[in-house]
Amino acid sequence: MKLSINLLFLFLFVIRLSGQTADSWPIFRGDRQLTGISRTELPDKPELLWAFQTEDNIKAAPVVEKGMVVIGSTDGIMYCLNKEGKIQWKFKTDNAIEAPALIHNNTVYFGNLDGTLFAVDLATGEKKWDYDTDNQIIGSPNWWEKDGVTYIFAGSYDYYLHCVDAGTGEVKWKYESDNFINGAPACIDGKIYFGGCDGFLHVVDVETGEAEKKIDVANYVPGSPAVEKDKAYLGDYDGRFFQVDIIKETTTWEWKDESTTLPFIASPAIAGNRLLIANHNKFLYCFDKNSGKKLWEYNTGNRVEASPVVAGNKVVVANMRGDLALVSLSDGKVIWSYETGSQIVSNPAVAGGRIYVGGSDGNMYCFGKK
Repeated sequence: MKLSINLLFLFLFVIRLSGQTADSWPIFRGDRQLTGISRTELPDKPELLWAFQTEDNIKAAPVVEKGMVVIGSTDGIMYCLNKEGKIQWKFKTDNAIEAPALIHNNTVYFGNLDGTLFAVDLATGEKKWDYDTDNQIIGSPNWWEKDGVTYIFAGSYDYYLHCVDAGTGEVKWKYESDNFINGAPACIDGKIYFGGCDGFLHVVDVETGEAEKKIDVANYVPGSPAVEKDKAYLGDYDGRFFQVDIIKETTTWEWKDESTTLPFIASPAIAGNRLLIANHNKFLYCFDKNSGKKLWEYNTGNRVEASPVVAGNKVVVANMRGDLALVSLSDGKVIWSYETGSQIVSNPAVAGGRIYVGGSDGNMYCFGKK
């Protein structure tokens, strides 16, 4: 009985810490640590429930909160749909939206290729504020809260990680990296972790914006790191994948397919002792996260830029041919697949027993159980 209570407490603590429930996918990798884990269970054979057509292609990942599905399109519009795929509101910007949104405290935060960071009311689509950077934003924002103050931060191609007050949009600080910031920052214990085109893993204090560490790990990091305790996981454009010891400021293990040496655009998922990552060489890989030993691989049939998502014993993976698949977490065997016929470059949102994913045909697809 005591063990059961302790496990329940641990589960509730994890949910509270991440801000994620089984019906929620509020940030493009599911939680602030960017671990790519969904709390929901998926059917073995999902069916297409509906598709919603935007006015251009979709490169941004969808997010889900309170029965609302929010997704941006390169038509410059942020769309909010209900779970039946019916439009609730549209918010028009002046440039393409490739950055996944963040939903926090009933507010949608997102950037566009003008470099503007927006805050929009989740219920109404009304703008609360906007904040200008000096170059495009293509990574999702993230957040941290302390002593009643909520910090929203996002990277830009102006080389800066920008941090603003969540309520007002007023700048709190800017941290300068040495090149473009392409992915999203992860956050845990008041520290921000991000990689960039400068090849470093940056560790920045949320409150001060001061660098705590700057770890030289790679050549060019196009994706977003996943962070767990004192370890970070990320891949680079040269086809190398790393576990980084943040305390020791060194790479613990490194893996590379010498026969292909193609880039890791996707971001990793952490599921217990397993680490999932996909590559431009068409493969989804599963590693032992502690040793770097490859446990299995799955050939998706085409290049992969979309980050894998783990839901229970299933891994959701999509490729640039438009194939969406569920594979077994234990051995990589295919459970289900579906051909959308349209290139998929961003990871799905997985919540409430459903899969939401956008394609280059401008459609946002919803799969689940009828």
